[in-house]
Amino acid sequence: MLEVERKFLVTSAAYKQGAKNSTRIVQGFLNTDPERTVRVRIRDNAGFLTVKGKGNDTGTTRFEWESAISLQDATDLIDLCEPGILEKIRHEVPVGDHLFEVDEFLGENKGLVIAEVELKHEDEVFVRPHWLGKEVTGQARYYNSQLAKFPFRQ
Repeated sequence: MLEVERKFLVTSAAYKQGAKNSTRIVQGFLNTDPERTVRVRIRDNAGFLTVKGKGNDTGTTRFEWESAISLQDATDLIDLCEPGILEKIRHEVPVGDHLFEVDEFLGENKGLVIAEVELKHEDEVFVRPHWLGKEVTGQARYYNSQLAKFPFRQ
């Protein structure tokens, strides 16, 4: 399963006006090797285990596999994760034909807001909302696995 997504910094809180859903996410990483990251996520009261492969040259496309796991399993696995548990509020914001997932980070990453949009292919055209800022697709500094180890506030 290939995931194609682009990532952007967000310039204002205006995205909240269009948010259709907001959920709290807690996540940790069992492995942060760039060749294969393994993430454990708790989203509201559901658990997920995700494996992501290394991105292509542009950082836009990479392998992603995700499976639902029990909340108890996710909680137990979070305790085994590498140091640096991320917490964020994810806002789902429909814009045109696409859904932007806007992550408002908490804790040591407070102040960082990143929007992602999933695409069918790398060259797909999408509407850019006015609150979308600089593109950071492929910049490792903004990967969640790196933000867990090297928080934004540092």
